[in-house]
Amino acid sequence: MDSPNSAIDANLAIALDALLTENSVTRAAARLHTSPAAMSRTLARLRRILGDPLLVRAGQSMVPTPRAEALRDEAAAVVRSLGALLSPGVGVDPADLTNTFTLEAADLIGAALASRLLHLAQREAPGVSFRFRAEELEGGSALRDGRIDLEIGSIDHPDPETEVEALVTLRMVAAVRSGHPLAEKPLTPARLAAADHVAVSRRGRFTGPLDTALAELNLRRRVSVVLPSHLAAITLAATSDIVCLVPAALPGATASPLTADAITLGLHLLDVPVPLPPLTIGMAWHPRHTADGAHRWLRDAVRRTLRTPAAPTAVRVP
Repeated sequence: MDSPNSAIDANLAIALDALLTENSVTRAAARLHTSPAAMSRTLARLRRILGDPLLVRAGQSMVPTPRAEALRDEAAAVVRSLGALLSPGVGVDPADLTNTFTLEAADLIGAALASRLLHLAQREAPGVSFRFRAEELEGGSALRDGRIDLEIGSIDHPDPETEVEALVTLRMVAAVRSGHPLAEKPLTPARLAAADHVAVSRRGRFTGPLDTALAELNLRRRVSVVLPSHLAAITLAATSDIVCLVPAALPGATASPLTADAITLGLHLLDVPVPLPPLTIGMAWHPRHTADGAHRWLRDAVRRTLRTPAAPTAVRVP
């Protein structure tokens, strides 16, 4: 049996709002798509809970009691709040965002993205700030733990629940300084293998896909130095005879922003004369952010910044 202290559930609050709005059991029932008999039982229950008749007969109609008059606006506000609480998320206006987004990316990707993302945000979301973090040495759980909002790069260690979207597929090319001997005539596998190379590896590895491809031709290159940063590697290549591999757009595609720094340093980009697996750059996020309007803007901003058509599944690279 209901008591004056019984909690009013959401359905009772909605029924109370309908009754006090319509001042009629029949019209309130029609409004809520139920029967007059069911609405009469609900009114009886509300009377027991609130200790007040709420609606009383006055000739052929019903009129609210003073308590009902006092409750009318409050009941309507509760129903509006319930509607907002239980409605699907609505889109956000980027101009109203004040978020600081934390992105994890390799230095080359961060350098390519930072300027373009900042310009885009200044136009659309001037209250947004970006924090770029270096890649973790080993695949961690930064997305799961909420330490980063988005990971951008070669996504090769996602947690099982991680959402991953491929953005752009690239090929690897050889970057050399202006006047480098390799740029003077057609590049062959033997000439490429004979040159000094810099390898880029956060884990300090000397070998990679290029070594595998050369080995199939009984060739072996010399890696003189291993660096953890592409930007450091291309800077070294710009001031020495070292050869550095950098990602570039596939033939016929829009130029890759990831090669902008190499071109700025005056490096020449040479086609590698052996087959190498493509490199797919993607972004990864935790599913708790999938429906969030601010995060959806962030993902779209990264997508537009890289000018990315649909790309195939990501390829694992060292």
